[in-house]
Amino acid sequence: MVFTAGQIAGILEGEVQGNPEIAVHKLAKIEEGESGSLTFLSNPKYTSYIYKTKASITIVNKDFVPEQSLSTTLIKVEDAYKSFSKLLEYYNQVKNNKVGIEEPVFKAESATYGDGLYLGAFSYLGNKVVIGDNVKIYPNVYIGDNVRIGNDVIVFAGAKIYSESVIGNNCTVHSGAVIGADGFGFTPNKDGEFSKVPQTGNVILEDNVDVGAGTTIDRATLGSTILRKGVKLDNQIQIAHNVEIGEHTVIAAQAGIAGSTKIGKHCMIGGQVGIVGHIIIGDYVKIQAQSGIGRNVKDHEVLQGSPALNYGDYNKSYVHFKNLPKIINRIDDLEKK
Repeated sequence: MVFTAGQIAGILEGEVQGNPEIAVHKLAKIEEGESGSLTFLSNPKYTSYIYKTKASITIVNKDFVPEQSLSTTLIKVEDAYKSFSKLLEYYNQVKNNKVGIEEPVFKAESATYGDGLYLGAFSYLGNKVVIGDNVKIYPNVYIGDNVRIGNDVIVFAGAKIYSESVIGNNCTVHSGAVIGADGFGFTPNKDGEFSKVPQTGNVILEDNVDVGAGTTIDRATLGSTILRKGVKLDNQIQIAHNVEIGEHTVIAAQAGIAGSTKIGKHCMIGGQVGIVGHIIIGDYVKIQAQSGIGRNVKDHEVLQGSPALNYGDYNKSYVHFKNLPKIINRIDDLEKK
């Protein structure tokens, strides 16, 4: 795809300084820019690169005033970082604007779909699947019976959506994600063996939810595993049965949440965090990477460690932990004296 500086300025409501007809066909970091590429300058630490970059077009803040001559055409906007992000979103929309049904695919006769569907080769739509408008389903996707998918959803290659799952509008499910697999429900018998507890519930993703590659979200034993609107999950996360995650909470890679735990809204959970089952985590909670959570957490707490402590207490304790050998030596010296 090729865009001119004038076209990009129109999309971003910006002002061109330089050649409005110069064209770009790719994106680049400012330090790696070359002819035909578009870049941006937002962080002042990178200002020196704008005088060296070979990028054809650079997006900058309106208050940027060059101190040396430039070879790049500028597009001046209110916020260069936000404008570049907006442009990336627009680029993705254009790139992913596929329509049509490839062959071979399997569609049950009872499956229905709206306008603008893209259905990639070797995909499977089960009985009574209902799909909204402008949905993009990439190759090798499995969608089980009675699944409902809203409008403007993207399901990337190889994702699996088990029966009865419900996906809202504007959701993205990345490759290898599994939504609606059985929860980990087993009960021991008198012989020490484990018998499976049937998992009869489903998974519900509300609007604007993103699910990262390789992430698994288990169906509920009864009722629903629910991700509220705006939840963002990174890659390789495990969400167990009957978990509920509140609005606009974000979780980084390799975190694991055990069954029936309730997480509040606007939380930030770092990578490799482990959370036990059947607890309640409040709103606006921040949990640092690799922490272990084994208790209920109040609103606005900031936690670190395993088992997790208050963030400030953890840092104070860690100072003493680092100095523990010195402290022991001092105690030994005192005892000898």
